[in-house]
Amino acid sequence: MKYLFALGNNPALSLAELSAVFGGEKITLINNDLALLDMEKIDPGKTIKTLGGTIKIASLEKKLSDHSQIKTEALKLIKQKASAREGKIKYGLSPYGKGFKNINKLGLEIKKDLKRENINSRLVTSKEKNLSSVVVETNKLAGSGIEIILSKHQNKILLGKTLAVQPFKELSFRDYGRPARDSHSGMLPPKLAQILINLAGLRDKKNSVLLDPFCGSGTILTEAALTGYKNLIGSDSSTKAIRDTEENLNWTEKKFNLSKVNFQLFPVRAEEIAGKLKNASVDSIVTEPYLGPQRGKINFPETVLELEKLYSQSLNELGKILKPGGKIVMVWPIFQKGGLTLRPELKNFKIKSALPENLKKNPSLNLTQRNTIIYKRPDQKVWREILILQKGGENAKKE
Repeated sequence: MKYLFALGNNPALSLAELSAVFGGEKITLINNDLALLDMEKIDPGKTIKTLGGTIKIASLEKKLSDHSQIKTEALKLIKQKASAREGKIKYGLSPYGKGFKNINKLGLEIKKDLKRENINSRLVTSKEKNLSSVVVETNKLAGSGIEIILSKHQNKILLGKTLAVQPFKELSFRDYGRPARDSHSGMLPPKLAQILINLAGLRDKKNSVLLDPFCGSGTILTEAALTGYKNLIGSDSSTKAIRDTEENLNWTEKKFNLSKVNFQLFPVRAEEIAGKLKNASVDSIVTEPYLGPQRGKINFPETVLELEKLYSQSLNELGKILKPGGKIVMVWPIFQKGGLTLRPELKNFKIKSALPENLKKNPSLNLTQRNTIIYKRPDQKVWREILILQKGGENAKKE
C-alpha cells in the first residue's frame, strides 16, 4: 500500500524519523512537504501518534495524467464519503508543492457539482496553502468529512485522502498538563522527544533498555514509556529533576493507562552513571544534555570549551554501559554567534548519518558537513544539532 506523509517544519528530521521506523528504501521524497512510502498496511491513527515529525498520513488514491482529471476523481471520493453518512459533507483540498493554482475555485466548482446531485456540502478553506492539522481535526476531515491531498511527482499528479493527523491536543496536554514542569531550565518538546527516541531505531521496545543520562523533568523517558518501552533509566545531577521525573513517569503511567513500566532513577552526573550500571547493559541512549547558558550575556568560546569537556567525559563513561553497536541519539548546541559548533572526543563512537544514501544527497534538506540535522527557530540564540553516535564493536553495522 502507498501512503503520503506530510512532513513537519524540519523535513530532514521528519525523513530521518521515517527512515528509522520504516526503512529509507521505502521512502520517496516528493517535495519538502511530502513523502511517499510504499509499505504494508498500517493503522494510520495509531501510527501517527508514535511519529513526532509527521503532520498527516494519507492514502494514495490515484496517479493522474493532467489537471483536468482532478475534479472528476476528487468528486468520486467526496461522493463516496457522502453516501456513507447523513447530513452535510465537509471537504477540503490541500496542495503540496508547486503547480496548483486557484484551488479554492476548484473547490467551489466541486461544490456546485455536488449541489446539482442534491448533495449538501461545505468547502473548508484556509489562509494557508494547505489545511493545517488543526483545521482538519476541527472539521473532522479525517473522519466524517474528507480532505483531498494533491501533489506533483514525475509528470503525474498524486491524489490522496487524509486518514489521520497529528494529535496536537494530546501533545499539548502531555507538555503542559504534566504535574512537574521546569520552564526555567528549558524543556524538550514532546514531538522532538518522540523523534529522538525513534532515531534510536530499537524494535524490541519491551525488552530493550533505554537511558537518558541528562533526564531533566523526564520528557524523553515519559515519551519512551508512551511509545512502548518498559525498561527505562534516567539520571541527573539535580535531585529536583529526579523527583520531577519520577512524578511525571507515575503520572504518565496512570493518565494513559500504561502497563507497568520499570524505571530506575539516579541523582548522579552523567560522567558518573557508569558506576551505577553494569557494562554493556544499555541498548540505547537518548538525551538532550546541558546546552550551556540560555539567558543573559554568554561567553560563547568559553561555553564551547566547557561543553566539549562535559560531553567528552560523559561519552567516555556512557560507552562503558552501552552495548556494542548501540546508538546514542544526542543533541549538541550550535551557537549562532560566530557559528561555533562542538567537537568533543568521540573515541569508540562514530557519527552515523541521520538519513540513508537515497535521501541525504538532496541539497534542499540542508544537512551539515558531518551529515547531521539542525533543529532551529529563527529567534533562537542556540540551535540544536541532532547526532546519532554509534558505538564500535562486533555488532556495529557498517555504513
